Amino acid sequence: MNDSMKYLIDGNQQYVLGRLASVVAKLLLKGNHVVIINAEKLVISGKKETIYAKYKQKMDWKDKANPEHSPYWPRRPDLLVKRIIRGMLPYKRKSGKEAYKRLRVFIGENIKGINIKEYKKFELNTKKASDLKEKYLTVGELSQLLGYKVKE
Repeated sequence: MNDSMKYLIDGNQQYVLGRLASVVAKLLLKGNHVVIINAEKLVISGKKETIYAKYKQKMDWKDKANPEHSPYWPRRPDLLVKRIIRGMLPYKRKSGKEAYKRLRVFIGENIKGINIKEYKKFELNTKKASDLKEKYLTVGELSQLLGYKVKE
């Protein structure tokens, strides 16, 4: 009874990250495998200063008693997208952890260890950056603001 599909989502379409994350979380919970490429091109809607302040605050959270037990928020774009999707999964349960293992996220299009031909392109019917009336920030730009250094 393994009728799971393998989906490929391209960040070049500039999907809104929150909307993409909720759809991906549902796909993962249904038993599908999902690969996201060009994660740095996904967008977060809102003002640059507000978005930066929100994620900077998350990065600065520290447990006073034991700072090693504090929540971890990555700076790298692919890991940041993966962490946001994890927030939409019941991660502390077995089903959520298994779903999370079926998710792969990559910066750019250099994918290692995955045969692209097995994956079906997945098109979301949600808003894209071009449909937004307000300002937005890409995940790559946010990562650089948070201190991620791009390797060239």
